[in-house]
Order: sequence, then C-alpha cells, then structure tokens
Amino acid sequence: MEAAQTVQRSTQQSVAKGRGQHRIPRDVETDIAHLYEVLPQLSQIFRIIDKIGEGTFSSVYLAEAQMTDGSRRMFALKHLIPTSHPVRIAAELQCLTVAGGKENVMGVTYCFRKEHYVVIVMPYMEHQTFVDIVGSLSFEDVRHYIFHLLKALRHIHKFGIIHRDIKPTNFLFNRQKREYALVDFGLAQGTPDTQIELLKGLLSKPKREELIPRKIVSSKHRSVPVRTPLNQRQKAPIESQKPKPPAVSPSLTCNCYMTDRICNICLSRKQQVAPRAGTPGFRAPEVLTKCPNQGTAIDMWSAGVILLSLLSGRYPFFKASDDLIALTQIMTIRGSRETIEAAKTFGKSIVCSRELPRLDLKILCETLRGLRSWDDGLLPAEFQASHNPAEGKQDAGSPVKKHNSSLKSSAELQEMGWDKVPDDVYDLLDKLLDLNPASRITASVALQHPLFKDMTN
Repeated sequence: MEAAQTVQRSTQQSVAKGRGQHRIPRDVETDIAHLYEVLPQLSQIFRIIDKIGEGTFSSVYLAEAQMTDGSRRMFALKHLIPTSHPVRIAAELQCLTVAGGKENVMGVTYCFRKEHYVVIVMPYMEHQTFVDIVGSLSFEDVRHYIFHLLKALRHIHKFGIIHRDIKPTNFLFNRQKREYALVDFGLAQGTPDTQIELLKGLLSKPKREELIPRKIVSSKHRSVPVRTPLNQRQKAPIESQKPKPPAVSPSLTCNCYMTDRICNICLSRKQQVAPRAGTPGFRAPEVLTKCPNQGTAIDMWSAGVILLSLLSGRYPFFKASDDLIALTQIMTIRGSRETIEAAKTFGKSIVCSRELPRLDLKILCETLRGLRSWDDGLLPAEFQASHNPAEGKQDAGSPVKKHNSSLKSSAELQEMGWDKVPDDVYDLLDKLLDLNPASRITASVALQHPLFKDMTN
C-alpha cells in the first residue's frame, strides 16, 4: 500500500519552505540529510526542498535542479526502502520506462543507486490533495477526471500491466490545468501476455499448492467452535446452537459443512494463497475472496470505487478493518445475493447471515450528495445512521463521510452541474462495479461509453 498515509503539499508551500520562509520539520531535515549521505551524487544535481509523501515502501521528496539552459525545474525523488526486492524495483522502473511518459502515466527521468539505496527521479506535477477537493468538484470536473483515469488504465493494460493499487493518491490531479498522472507501480503485476519482461516473474496467479483432499471426519474428532457474538448466543435457542447435519452427500464434504464449526481436517488445510496487494477500500471482490486468477479487472473495480466517491461526495467510501468487513460493505451496496452469485463464477462460496438488497446507485449517490431528501427511506439503516455528521461512531459497512455535501445549497449544487447529471454516468458506474470480473467493463470499452461521446480518446 504505497503512500497509504500521504502527506501532500503544494509546490508554492514547499518552495517557500525551502527558501527559508518556513522551516521544515526537524525529522524531515534529518531524512534529507540521510539521503544526501547515502547517495552523495544527489547533492551535485538536486536541492531537496521537502518531503511530500510517505508510504509503506517509499518516501517522496520535492527537489529542484538547474537545467543546462539555465532554467530550474522541479522533480519528485522517490526513495525506495532498502528492503525492497531488487526484481520489484527493476520491474517498477521498467513499467515507468516502457509505459510511462504518455497517456496520463508518469514517466521516469533518471535513477540513482548505490548499494541497496535507490532513488527514482520523476517529473514533478503540481497537484491538489483529493480529500481536500472531492466535495468541491463540479460534475464536469468529475467527468474529465474519470475519463483521463480510464485513458491511463487503457494504456497500461495494453502492456499487460496490472497496477493493483489504483486510488486517488496514485492518480495525481491538477484541477486548474486539468493535468493527470498515474504513479506508483511498486505493486504492479503482469498478465500472462505482459510486455514488461520483469513482470513475467510477478504474474498475478500464484504458484499452485498441494491441497489436502476433503475427508469425512468421524465423531471421534473434535470440532473447534467459531466464536458467536454474545447477543446472538443469548437469543438463540439451545437447539439452534447444535451443529447442523451436512446438506450434501457425506462423500463430498466433511461434517462441518454449513455449520458454525470448523473441523480438525479443515483446520489442517493449507491456506489458499492469492494476491492481496492493494489498499483497503479499493480491493475488488475477487481480491477479497482470494481468487487465484486476478487480472486487469481489479484496476477497473478500483476506478469504480473512485467514481463512487466522486459522485457521492464521500471519501473514503469504503473503510474496513479486514477483508470480511470490506466484503460486507460491498454487499451493502451491490446486494448479498448478487455478490454470492458472482463469487460462484470465480469458484468462491460466500455465506451471508441476512439478505442485503441491491441499492440503486443513482438514488444512493444523489441522496448522499444532498440532491434527494433523506426522508425517502430508500437507503438502509447503515446510511441513515451515518447521515448525522455529529456522530463519531462508524458502523462496519457504512461509508465514512469526510465531506458533508448535503450542506451545500441548491444554488451551489446547480452551479456545479450536479442538478443535471446524466443517467449515463450511473450506467458506467454500474459496469465498473460489476461483481463478476469476467463481465466487468474494460478501460477500452469504457472510453467508448456515451458519457464521453464529446471527448477525444
């Protein structure tokens, strides 16, 4: 999860600090001094001004360099943590070199390396922090934003690159200039036909593991009970707490099938391995359920989550502490029956304790943005409970409301174009958030959507 906690500042603020108008934090000064120490050649070319981003696998610095023509240009220096695998570093560089520099994808200018210290130099693009502007974007801003994100995705997918970490902090946006840049290929993987040579060893399909055949467990084996919430234990009759008999032929399954217990045989099985890289809240259903075959469709799901945030004015829209809660939150929007059926298509079985109806995406977004009354009763209790901004508690499955768009007046919403949002955008949103990766819309097809009929792609 690169730049999970990104610290972004504008160029003007950073340059001002570098010129001594504002002192940078002491810990940042220490980091910059360390960077000069481990890579002395940096000091001969760059004046590092500030740290502008920090994540799990790297830190990003703003630096200034004098060009041969006498002009000065700003660059972003990405310092990778020393424990990063050499193949992973080389693969990221190859993605930037082969696919970068065009179609809204960040390119690479240079790379410095000394022993296990690596710094990737990229052009710096002044941009705004997504969380600060998501509630103030006009519909036309949103339309252009998602169009250019799709262009970037179409471009990298042509090369067989699965980005795996599509999110607003990895798609830089300059609102005034309408400039865009997809960054951070640190988690990228390749499709089977990838053109990125170094990604061929980083295919999204994990190595096959030997599975233990399912067996019937005799009554002598003990079963380990699953913890049941206290309130459910109090209400449920004693009979209902007993293991239910198998619903299928005993020759096909063990005796804990469809019960609230896990038998010793199941506990002894090796856990299925599947790629899970990505940022919580943006992971597709096939990632959350550990589907071993994952492709470029996971990037399209993430783009759909971004569009959902843009249309509803809520960011982040999904926020969960683990994959199961994340899957529940998706069911809250897309429906439990639909999620269960989609999971079957990629070989996964999901059990849900109660049925969650599929929501109308248009009604959902318009209500959250303040274009519809909350009295309509068309949203489930989870959303009604989170409507009050004064409530500090977050329920699992409820989006986090960072920007209360409903506080905007009707005149403001009309001025921003939110009173004339075409149904086409909700149709595209529905196709991006298709629960089945096999039928989820591709970037190339999405760019031909009627929503973008007047735009050149």
